[in-house]
Amino acid sequence: MRLDKYLAQSSIGRRKAVRGFIKEEKVKVNGQLEIIPATEIDEFSDTIEYLDEIVEHIGNVYYMFHKPSGCITARSDANDKTVLDYFEEVNTNGLFPVGRLDKDTEGLLFLTNDGEFNHRLMYPDKHVNKTYFFWAFGSLSEEQRHQLEEGITIEEGEPLTKQAKVEVIKSGLFASLKDEIDGDKYEKVKKNRDVQSVVAGYITISEGRKHQVKRMLRAMGCYVIYLKRISIGDVVLDKALEK
Repeated sequence: MRLDKYLAQSSIGRRKAVRGFIKEEKVKVNGQLEIIPATEIDEFSDTIEYLDEIVEHIGNVYYMFHKPSGCITARSDANDKTVLDYFEEVNTNGLFPVGRLDKDTEGLLFLTNDGEFNHRLMYPDKHVNKTYFFWAFGSLSEEQRHQLEEGITIEEGEPLTKQAKVEVIKSGLFASLKDEIDGDKYEKVKKNRDVQSVVAGYITISEGRKHQVKRMLRAMGCYVIYLKRISIGDVVLDKALEK
């Protein structure tokens, strides 16, 4: 195993950071300074030290996280609570979120120290499906749903969105459905709220453009007031996992 990979899997830091530690002469292999990150070591028999402390190899770790609204998908932030702030009893040095969710979006996130896992799930050429549940002011006709599924332009100069899948499960007036709507983002809509149409459903995409689901629905005249990611690939958010 490469030395930098060993250290990253031991919660010393992310791969890029530990390469710097090695070059800064902070790492020893069997008592000798090692400054080449790509050095091959035997994770079972070699003794690895960082700042003169023996490093215990943990291996790859994977967490399923039910992100609440109000926290941001980042390792640290000066103003807001981050997803990693919920891991108080975990060594988070090498841990990072896979992909991201907007601050006001809830749902499934993975946190890991495995960069290859992140690549397999999140790079556009991998086409991994991600499914979201939404509530939005507005309505979706059968024609609009078909347009979303075939691909639309969400901003001038951007390519068409890739094929998606959209399922509308409920629609009606806000006044009659408001007790079913999660979150409180709808409070921002003051004018004639009760007589406005709302729609709920599921949308599955295989891309990860910024605010993509919100922008796709906005292109159809819908304003998202609640959004939750419920699955990535074949993995579905555990319903028993609290936010």
